[in-house]
Amino acid sequence: MPRTACRAILALVSFALVAALQAQSPGQPSTRSGDWPHYNADIRGSRYSPLDQINADNFGKLEVAWRFKTDNLGTFPEYKLEGTPLAIRGVLYTTGGTRRSVIALDGRTGELMWVHSMREGKRAAVSPRQLSGRGVSYWTDGRGDDRIVYVTTGYRLVELNAKTGAPVPSFGKDGIVDLKVGVVKGKGEQIDLETGEIGIHSTPAVAKDVIIVGSSMREGATVSTHNNTKGLVRAYDARTGKQLWQFNTIPRPGEFGNDSWEKESWAINGNTGVWTQITVDEDLGLVYLPVETPTSDYYGGHRPGNNLFAETLVCVDLKTGQRKWHYQFVHHPVWNFDMSSTPILGDITAGGRAVKAVAVPSKQGWLYVFDRVSGQPVWPIEEKPVPQSDVPGEKTSATQPHPPDKLRYARNFFRIPDDLIDFTPELRAEALERSKHYKWADTPFNPGILGNTNGPMYGAITVGTATNWPGGGYDPENHIAFAPAGNMPGIRTLVEPPAGFSDIRYVAGIAGEPFREVLGPGDCCAADAPRTAERAREARVPQPAAPVTTPARGGSAEGLNVRGVPMIKPPYGLLAAIDLDRGELKWQTPHGDTPDAIRNNPALRGINLPKTGQPNTSGVGLLVTKTLVIMGDPQVTTTPEHPRGAMLRAYDKMTGREVGTIFMPAPQSGSPMTYSADGKQYIVVAVSGGNYSGEYLAFSLPADVRRPSQH
Repeated sequence: MPRTACRAILALVSFALVAALQAQSPGQPSTRSGDWPHYNADIRGSRYSPLDQINADNFGKLEVAWRFKTDNLGTFPEYKLEGTPLAIRGVLYTTGGTRRSVIALDGRTGELMWVHSMREGKRAAVSPRQLSGRGVSYWTDGRGDDRIVYVTTGYRLVELNAKTGAPVPSFGKDGIVDLKVGVVKGKGEQIDLETGEIGIHSTPAVAKDVIIVGSSMREGATVSTHNNTKGLVRAYDARTGKQLWQFNTIPRPGEFGNDSWEKESWAINGNTGVWTQITVDEDLGLVYLPVETPTSDYYGGHRPGNNLFAETLVCVDLKTGQRKWHYQFVHHPVWNFDMSSTPILGDITAGGRAVKAVAVPSKQGWLYVFDRVSGQPVWPIEEKPVPQSDVPGEKTSATQPHPPDKLRYARNFFRIPDDLIDFTPELRAEALERSKHYKWADTPFNPGILGNTNGPMYGAITVGTATNWPGGGYDPENHIAFAPAGNMPGIRTLVEPPAGFSDIRYVAGIAGEPFREVLGPGDCCAADAPRTAERAREARVPQPAAPVTTPARGGSAEGLNVRGVPMIKPPYGLLAAIDLDRGELKWQTPHGDTPDAIRNNPALRGINLPKTGQPNTSGVGLLVTKTLVIMGDPQVTTTPEHPRGAMLRAYDKMTGREVGTIFMPAPQSGSPMTYSADGKQYIVVAVSGGNYSGEYLAFSLPADVRRPSQH
């Protein structure tokens, strides 16, 4: 049989199968029907599903229902799979592989139903946001016109027929809108359509008949220029692809906020994109944009002023894109505290009154909560004086916003000696001595310094990253917000870049050590990127375990460790719950087994260690159900309870008590989701990392345990 005929038959079979699965329930999908129709479950960012077939009593009995390996979706396997599938009436849609292929899977079996990919060549190879991204979006007219919406590695907006995977010809040009068209740098220079720097990992926000797309650039620690591509947010008609509006995150002359870029610095700076998920209140017709840092992350000498709308929550009109209100979390940002988390929309009761709220977890470890209609803080946020930078050319803001202490859900400053480890007197003494080589402050807004590996000062200490791109979740019944959090400090140190490397005066680095360019996650491995084969080979070859003792030479190379042990007390990572009606922390619990390098450290032999939780919990997403909060480990361990691997954990959402665990062969790398098909509840999570390539794992209960799913 000719190959073209085989393809035609396969397309017809796929169409018939998807159509049959979706025909059961026309109209708009929802979590109430057992679907998962948005990246965050709903357009409000809750990550909540009312399904309760899987609960505290049976979570530990979950079994693998199916698994889908993404190895063939690209030229080489992917080792950083961050996707979260959508579930629409029993069909799963997601992305995978080094070409960001879009796939449709049978939710009952994991069987591949169709696949779509684009070969973008150099345009994808030089993209700042590569690999499979975090998934897709979905639009339907409720009458059978169902479409999958996604952004390619090379920054094209694409619509596909949800039943066949074929591009929708009436959208844009043959199903594609070139998102690079209209993107500028400087005072308005169109970027190159092939090599111009812009992309995105997150999924488009789809609200009613509007598609909203943000933007992101490379990691800003060691970039080549401050005059980079300018961030922007645009909205498109879901049916036609016609652009509806544009919001400039660096205001142009005549636009509100332009004067916050002093000395006309708006014209010679870029970034300030919206790279994480956007949320929408469809009833109010309001969109919530979480904006990131300008170029560059840690030095603002080329952009004097407060730099709106950098590190700002901006509320705009869904129909027009006009600004309704904004709140800047960090003035003149130089800490890379970009807004990395989805704004969560919840209706709460605070101070005896009903409040339509928007709550934002943050890298700072504070939950910021506003009236989402007016923009007023629900609980007072106070401007407080902060330490000032002494880096030449830098002028930091005299004050920064501080939410109430009751809304601090992770450590965001570190007291010396109170926060130093006390496992043994010897380790504590070494930690105290080492702490003298760092600049400490009782605030997350401790500015970076010109550190030197030969001393006397190695760097300034600030919060590392509390909550990163996976963001948090929300229980709409009990008005509780949940946030994963790293709980470790970070080091801020700057250095002059090598001659010819950058036009930025200071970039991330430390004097006395060889200069290192900082590459962002996913900034390496597109199917056609030059280093893809090399990175794939490195990932497949197991690396020797890192030594558990620190270098004898001392200096800054040890970081914030002594004898291979973090010099800060655990927990190193945690899960927190915040009561939004009361505006206060409800509970915290360490997340993840104690790392092997700590458990097996000779300096701690014979010590009964507490459960420390794991670093990098900031990058682990969660799922909220009727009774549980579910979240996986960010690293593998080997314990007496399980072989080398990671655990998917369930917590009682009211108390934080761990009620069940399931073994996974690799760390969680994409946020989990849940759905129901034929009365069976499934939980799906992406795992990958080290030499384990990307895989979607689906768990369900065995038949003798399962009861009908309630939703």
